Amino acid sequence: MALFNFRREAPATPGVNPEVEALLRGYSIEVMPRTAEKVDDFRPLLPRGTRVYIAHIEGTLIEDMVATARRLHAEGYVVMPHFPARIIKSREQLADWIARYQGEADVRQALLLGGGVSTPAGEFDSSMQMIETGLFDGFDRLHVAGHPEGNKDIDADGSDRMVMQALTWKQAFSERTDAQMAIATQFCFEADPVIAWADRLAAEGIALPIHIGVAGPAKLQTLIKFAIACGVGPSLRVLQKRAMDVTKLLLPYEPTEFLGALAAHKARHPGFGIEAVHFFPLGGIKTNATWAIDHGGASGQPAHSSEKG
Repeated sequence: MALFNFRREAPATPGVNPEVEALLRGYSIEVMPRTAEKVDDFRPLLPRGTRVYIAHIEGTLIEDMVATARRLHAEGYVVMPHFPARIIKSREQLADWIARYQGEADVRQALLLGGGVSTPAGEFDSSMQMIETGLFDGFDRLHVAGHPEGNKDIDADGSDRMVMQALTWKQAFSERTDAQMAIATQFCFEADPVIAWADRLAAEGIALPIHIGVAGPAKLQTLIKFAIACGVGPSLRVLQKRAMDVTKLLLPYEPTEFLGALAAHKARHPGFGIEAVHFFPLGGIKTNATWAIDHGGASGQPAHSSEKG
C-alpha cells in the first residue's frame, strides 16, 4: 500500500546546507487546537502536503481535536492526530474518535502512544493494546512513540528493557500490517546519543524508520521548562551548558547544530535509520515554520519512498 512515493531529488537551495535540506525534506510539525487557533492560515507557512500531528493533551475536547483536523485537511495538509492510550476510557470511545476523524476530516494516519498520564482512564495502558483492537485496520500510516534517552514512566529502573520489548513487538506488527509504520521520538538536543540509539535499534533488528523529534527555535528558558516537564534526559546538558554561557543566554536556541550533525551522519551513512524530522514548535508555529523554510524545508517532498514493499 503506497501513501507517498516521492523519489525525485529536489535541487539544492542557494545558501542552504544541502545535507540539512535533504534531511528536512518531508518534515512534519506538531500543533494543538489552541495553538492552531492563533494561525489564520497555515498555507503561507507550511508546504502543501506537510504532515501535521495534532497533540491530544488530557482535558482537550474531542470536538476541538476533530475541528482542528478538519481545518488542516481543508487547507491541504496530511493530518495525524495523537491517540494517547491512557486518556481513552474504552474501546467504544476509541471507535467513536476514529469514526469522527475519518468522517469529518478524512484522517487515515495516527500517532499511537501511551500518553503522559500515570493512571489510565479506562482499559488502555499502551499503544499495543489499542493496536490489538483492530480499530486501526485500514489506516494508511501508524506511528508509535520512541524515546532515545529512555522513559522512566515505562522503565522506572533507568534501563530501557520494557521500551525495547515494546519496540520489538511493534516491529513484528509492522511486518504483518499493510500500514506504513515509523517511530516518532521525543525531542532531543544532542546528536551522538541519538545516533547511538538509532544504531542500537538497527542492531536489535528494529527497522522501523525513525522520525526524530526536534525542538524548534525558542527561548532557552522555554526549552528548559519543556525539557524537564517531558523527561528529556542526558541531552538536557546541552541546554544547561548553553545557559552557563553569558554570550548565548539571551539568544534564542535554534536546532542548527543538532540537525547539522544528524544530517552529516546521514549523508555519510545513507542507510542510517533516521528518515525524517518531526518539529515540536515550542517557540511558536510561525517561528518554527520560518526557520524550516530558511533552511530548505520548503524545497521539496521526501526523497525516500514510503511505499510498502
